[in-house]
Amino acid sequence: MPLRVGTDLVEVERLQGVISRQGERFLQRVYTPAELEECAHSLPSLAARWAAKEAVAKALGTGIGPVAFREIEVRRGPLREPVLHLHGHAAALAKQLGLTEWAISLSHTKNYAVAVVTAMG
Repeated sequence: MPLRVGTDLVEVERLQGVISRQGERFLQRVYTPAELEECAHSLPSLAARWAAKEAVAKALGTGIGPVAFREIEVRRGPLREPVLHLHGHAAALAKQLGLTEWAISLSHTKNYAVAVVTAMG
């Protein structure tokens, strides 16, 4: 049974700088419409999802590049817990690696956001 782990830490101020420079174009490239709606443009929440996308890419063993940011989607479950949805190449790669079960944990403060992801098959 394969086991993969990914983690990432994001400085909220750094993300704010990227959004200030690139604006809506950046947000549309990285986040799904549902993610943007759920986050309501809260920088710490967006940073936590950015960290989650990076952590998932690390667990897949690719890093961001071969997998598009929007192929990794973090939504809220019924208890407002983070729920991971993979699409496109990210989903195909997870299937190829035999990764069928995912767990994700997010946390953030005013200054930092962190994500930890585990994947098992």
